[in-house]
Amino acid sequence: MLSIEQWEQEGNYFDCQGHRIFYRTGGEPEAPALLLIHGFPTASWDWYRLWPALCESFRVLTLDMIGFGLSDKPKKYRYSISNQADIYCHFLRLQGVKKVHVLAHDYGDTVAQELMARSLSEKKPRLASVVLLNGGLFPEAHRPVLLQSLLLSPLGGVIARLSSYPRFKKNFDRICTTPLSEEEVQTFWQLLLRNNGKRVLPKLIHYITEREEHRERWVEALQKVKCPVRLIDGLDDPISGAHMVARYRELVPQPDVVELAGVGHYPQVEAHAQVLTAAMAFWRQYQIVA
Repeated sequence: MLSIEQWEQEGNYFDCQGHRIFYRTGGEPEAPALLLIHGFPTASWDWYRLWPALCESFRVLTLDMIGFGLSDKPKKYRYSISNQADIYCHFLRLQGVKKVHVLAHDYGDTVAQELMARSLSEKKPRLASVVLLNGGLFPEAHRPVLLQSLLLSPLGGVIARLSSYPRFKKNFDRICTTPLSEEEVQTFWQLLLRNNGKRVLPKLIHYITEREEHRERWVEALQKVKCPVRLIDGLDDPISGAHMVARYRELVPQPDVVELAGVGHYPQVEAHAQVLTAAMAFWRQYQIVA
């Protein structure tokens, strides 16, 4: 398993809005650009199992969003999906990327939906394809766990301060059908604790209410985006599993869905080989990779 220290050593930092943002790149510079967008409450390290294989076919780019992982976690900051999308757009400009493929998970799905919405109205960023893993694509089908609901409540600050590793691990054991290793969950926890991360959890969790506020914009993005989109979903996920897939099939025209039986909320960690197979088949279908 790749440690946080190794992941950080192979990455770098850039400045955005006066804050340090951790990023990492890999693969050949001439290859198609693939942007990996992580979920809540983890970080770009989520992709460590897929990273080597993806770098064989793509120029892979990822970062820890502000408030997450190794990036800054300022207390006085407006944590919004729009601001996170701004950071990704700034990052792509810094990297000289004009056309990009996207692979996203969870909270990252919502950021991807915002990027899709922008691609419709502003033509930037230029999205070539999108692959979505388990996430709350439709607020009416999202089933937050108790901890998320408590963080969103007026008691959010207290709940964040009282959060502990045993409770954190119990939550992961519930949402992941294939149990993650102790080392993996410990790594997620350590990334959350970096830069006093617990204190910003109540601000980050407001993405759940944003999904309701911007539902029309973000659902329309899924329905009208011009590039090919595939949903790869762990069906046993209590947050966004089979029930989210059913809603996706109802609302998205000609839905392209790969269902992963026996897989929970973190398919890229629980069943990375299945995710890679489904994603590579999608990219080959559109002649994105050989």
